[in-house]
Amino acid sequence: MPEPGGWRWIDVEPSEPSNDIDDVVAALQLDSLAVRGALEDTDVGKVDDFGHHLLVVIHGLTSDADGPMSTAQIDCFVTADALVTVRSADSTALDRLWDELQRSPDLGAGGPDELLARLIDVVTRRLVSIVDLLDDQLDSVVDRALRAHPRTVAEITGLRSELGVIRRIARPQREVLRELRRNESHLISDAGRRRFADAYDVGERLIHGLDATRAGLADALDAYHGAEARQSTEVTRVLTIYAAVLLPLSLVVGFFGMNFADLPLIEESWGWVAVVIGMAVITFVSLGMFVASGWLRPFSPARAGKVLREGVFEASKAPVQVVGALYEVTTTPLRRHSRADTETGSAGESQRRD
Repeated sequence: MPEPGGWRWIDVEPSEPSNDIDDVVAALQLDSLAVRGALEDTDVGKVDDFGHHLLVVIHGLTSDADGPMSTAQIDCFVTADALVTVRSADSTALDRLWDELQRSPDLGAGGPDELLARLIDVVTRRLVSIVDLLDDQLDSVVDRALRAHPRTVAEITGLRSELGVIRRIARPQREVLRELRRNESHLISDAGRRRFADAYDVGERLIHGLDATRAGLADALDAYHGAEARQSTEVTRVLTIYAAVLLPLSLVVGFFGMNFADLPLIEESWGWVAVVIGMAVITFVSLGMFVASGWLRPFSPARAGKVLREGVFEASKAPVQVVGALYEVTTTPLRRHSRADTETGSAGESQRRD
């Protein structure tokens, strides 16, 4: 039992025996169905007022930093003299808040409501730090997108997937904070409402950061498609010039290759020289027309050969790039980001049961 004027923090871990949980429910007179739902069901962020106690459902990131990003549900039951947290998985934010309480127990002059406000603040700030990390990578992603790097689509897809995980819990959590900062329950003090208002500001920053980062990724994807289109245009331009020059030459060769008598110049010993000169003139006139139209710079044999080789090479590898991009999108695992440390707030004097 808490000391007079004190309160308790009881943390129920996923492996907690059911008998111990039943004892907590009976001692604090919690709604048994709500507790069972917290242990067995997955819910969105919400606030339920049972009169004698409040149920606040929040979500944070799990402690697993090696796998894909995932979230943990934390169901918080607030009474006049206790805070009970029921978590579906390990939560780094909750563990760090507990460690902070152990180091500085005198920081918590408030009650369970203020401790809950600190917990939500820590959880939300950790989400903000992850969004900031993703946003910091936008410049490099855009740089690769402008060069139409073949892995850009897979990278953008992975980042958007991670943002989606955060986005699914961020908006309901902001609404939870909006309701708590205005809640008139006797279980929430004026100091608690102020702390919830501060946490709500952090939630607003999280939403704005998510929207900005998602917009940046959309811009990066548009930049990638634009760069890819420019590369395709260059390839098409080179191949068009190549075909336009060869077409009249093929016509000349086909004409003089017909097996008919009395073809012009066919009996002359210098006939083939005249035909070759005519073909050279046609080639230079065709190239001159492309230079005049702006499709080519002033004629340079070395540069023309280089552009032609690059164009043929890009055209030959284009199908491979498409298949490679599709393969990476379907097989590349999500990027694993380091979870930035988030400083926690202080909390009240408490007791915890593992």
